[in-house]
Amino acid sequence: MGKKILVFLMILSLLGSCVSALADDEKTIYTSDFSKDADGWYGRGAQSARTGDNTLKTIGRQSSWNSPGRDFDLVEGGKYNLSVEVKQDDLDSTNFMISIAHSVDGMETYENLAFGKAKKGEWTTLTGSYTAGHFDRSVLYVETTGADTLDFEIRAFTVTAPEGVPEPKPTEPPMVIEEADSVPSLKEIYAEKFDFGSAAPQMVFRDPKWMNLMQEQFSILTPENEMKPDAVLDVNASKALLKETGDETAVAVHFDAAKALLRFAQNNGIKVHGHVLIWHSQTPEVFFHEGYDAKKPLVSREVMLGRMENYIKGVFEYLDANYPGVVVSWDVLNEAIDDGSNWLRNSNWKKIIGEDYPNFAYAYARKYAPEGMKLYYNDYNTAVGGKLRGIVKLLNTLIPEGNIDGYGFQMHHNVSFPSIQQIRTAVETIGALGLRLRVSELDVTVSNNSEASFKKQAKYYADVMKILIDHADQFEAVQVWGLTDMMSWRGSQFPLLFDSRGNPKPAFWAVADPENYQ
Repeated sequence: MGKKILVFLMILSLLGSCVSALADDEKTIYTSDFSKDADGWYGRGAQSARTGDNTLKTIGRQSSWNSPGRDFDLVEGGKYNLSVEVKQDDLDSTNFMISIAHSVDGMETYENLAFGKAKKGEWTTLTGSYTAGHFDRSVLYVETTGADTLDFEIRAFTVTAPEGVPEPKPTEPPMVIEEADSVPSLKEIYAEKFDFGSAAPQMVFRDPKWMNLMQEQFSILTPENEMKPDAVLDVNASKALLKETGDETAVAVHFDAAKALLRFAQNNGIKVHGHVLIWHSQTPEVFFHEGYDAKKPLVSREVMLGRMENYIKGVFEYLDANYPGVVVSWDVLNEAIDDGSNWLRNSNWKKIIGEDYPNFAYAYARKYAPEGMKLYYNDYNTAVGGKLRGIVKLLNTLIPEGNIDGYGFQMHHNVSFPSIQQIRTAVETIGALGLRLRVSELDVTVSNNSEASFKKQAKYYADVMKILIDHADQFEAVQVWGLTDMMSWRGSQFPLLFDSRGNPKPAFWAVADPENYQ
């Protein structure tokens, strides 16, 4: 998921004395010490400057991931406990997380490790744990869930290893994936059950090899980034239109980034699932401000509703005029439920319009969508109990109005979490609402590319597919989130069905025949 943010981070530090230690025979791995300097911390997506009250203070944020971060040497297999105190002075309460960004060969992935709600003016402690995987680099950081522009402070960041730090593990040799003589087509295997598809990054349309693989395997594609608001909203043209008409609700769109995918799909009879119309992320900040100028105030509720309607109208009218029948469904709203509160995140959409903004989004989408277009809500962590309850609550506010058709499960999982039973419960719970279902973003990570890891991954994929087959009468589509491991946003953890050369991994064969996979 791309992030295009310019931020200024100011790090305040002052008196206090703590001890840093990094020794295998000590349980305390690190305790923050901001008495002299930033102690190795830096601004993620920002600049940093030191002041002096033994805290790190982040200001000028524009996205929830903008945060203070620090590199840590975490040994694979080591079990670590994490703790930090956080404070904010602007909101009655808001949710914080300790997260980790880890990378292998330059590919970065993320996990959320600890959660907590900080009340205004109070220091609040977050605690969590982490078992280190196989990574070249690990960065721990503190972020908010929502409250993108909130200033906050941290202190007393501590990392301990209650069982001690293990010796580095010997690396397992990578599994050699051989080119197969004959590879069955997943779209043909599942043709009588549901569409089988993939996310398609822009790069694949420059290489006939990958285009052939998509044609052979998939009946539906989703653009990875090319139909998100930051790719579709034409800011300069919108400004010009506003200047010409004086209408603050004026919106202009273009599909320059998505044309390669749309033409490919149109020419090859492949369906496209649109992703995404309304999202708190990857939507230009200027869209929410008067004159499309981020330095000016936020627009009124009435103006924002007008922009929402005109944006959705423009998207549907362009696609219907230029690629009729190609896009068969849309994620109207994406990731609206906050992980901490399990209700609507405090996005600009909510701040300006209010808690009924999802209802308007679906009403406008239904108004302008071509006949037969399926309209979805899409979210992650559906298998997590609190989040699932929040998603169901939102869906129950939308279903009576008749403007939503289905729910999309983002399944960005690993072989240990969530459990297969949690997934089954989530599918059954959402399915009981009477909506159409789709797996919109499926990938399953492993810690390394050994034969043992790939077998665990294949078994997990097989077990997931068995659930989906059991509910095939409700599922419209199943889509993996990427073509090959090399093209995945989680590529360092080898999450997909094909390796970097396009050869089928054990996971592919498990998906092709889950009932008989051993």
